[in-house]
Amino acid sequence: MRLSRRLKHQRVDESLSPTEMSVLGTLARCGSATPGELARKEHVQPPSMTRIVAMLESKGLVRLEPHPEDRRQKVVTRTERADSMLEESRRRRNAWLAELAGRLDDEEWAALRAAAPVLEKLAHL
Repeated sequence: MRLSRRLKHQRVDESLSPTEMSVLGTLARCGSATPGELARKEHVQPPSMTRIVAMLESKGLVRLEPHPEDRRQKVVTRTERADSMLEESRRRRNAWLAELAGRLDDEEWAALRAAAPVLEKLAHL
């Protein structure tokens, strides 16, 4: 948890909350989605997601488009600005982790490699 919190501070735009960054990350991984789908993926209530999407839209990081099949709904799509910001944040996190990883010895690297598949499985349960 401590490593996760420290990683979250390696972001480009400090005005974005961790939740807003998480939503942008979900859109980057999963593609465009309705606010309801995003709420389910992010484990928040739909009214909360509506507010988050509105904040991201006001910052020019997402746009709302008509749903192709259901005109009552909107689809949330990230913008090029969001993609650029996510890429720079990813670059910063990777550089920070690489600097930390450079301090590990061979035995610690072996332990980390052995644990990686288990951590990956836990992340997706």
